[in-house]
Amino acid sequence: MLTRAAGIARSLATYHAIPGRQRRMRRFYGQFLGPGDLAFDVGAHAGNRVRAWRALGARVVAVEPQPDFTRLLRLFFGRDDDVTVLPVALGAGPGTATLGVSTATPTVSTLSARWRETVAGDAGFAAVRWDRSVEVAVTTLDELIAAHGVPAFCKIDVEGFEAEVLAGLSRPLPALSFEYLPAAHDAAAAALARVEALGRHAYRYSPVETMTWDDSAGDRWVDADGLRAILERRRPLGRSGDVYARPVTD
Repeated sequence: MLTRAAGIARSLATYHAIPGRQRRMRRFYGQFLGPGDLAFDVGAHAGNRVRAWRALGARVVAVEPQPDFTRLLRLFFGRDDDVTVLPVALGAGPGTATLGVSTATPTVSTLSARWRETVAGDAGFAAVRWDRSVEVAVTTLDELIAAHGVPAFCKIDVEGFEAEVLAGLSRPLPALSFEYLPAAHDAAAAALARVEALGRHAYRYSPVETMTWDDSAGDRWVDADGLRAILERRRPLGRSGDVYARPVTD
């Protein structure tokens, strides 16, 4: 129980207690969201992005399968009619799945056994143990869209399960993001392939939680090959980040 409480406290401190982070988030996500827009936060965890997006006036669907963090999200946003908290995971199709939970570091809980095996040998994960499992309901992005509408922006941060989430989407979205972890480079490559399967996109990269753009490509969006080059440059540095994508309209 103490380990569980400490894990939750660690997530709260990481995502809510760093001075200036909410301000940087509002400025950054203001490029994608404004008053009345709809946003999907897939892997909402402790709700820091929900908080920033609500400050921008967006309506938010927060998807979080971990029971402890579903309760936390409802505590934070349960009285806000413009936030919908869904205690489910997303995947390629509806059903159920087993969530591997790290009690001490719940931010790396995942549905992907392959991802766990991949990152287990990385120094940054040396102390991580996935010591519990939870059966969770799974739905799809298409079903979320049918129920709530097309989001102006969709964040997907699900620890190696991003490609499976994107496999449950049959149309391009106005803008989305997915996580990049150098130790699991192939998982990001699979997510990129899924995005491109929906149509040609332009991409930018933001280093881990900086809420700024990587400037190696200049102040511009790049195609899939340009993004691959950026990620290959980032890969040896061992620092994660987020890929942002938007459809290319000719």
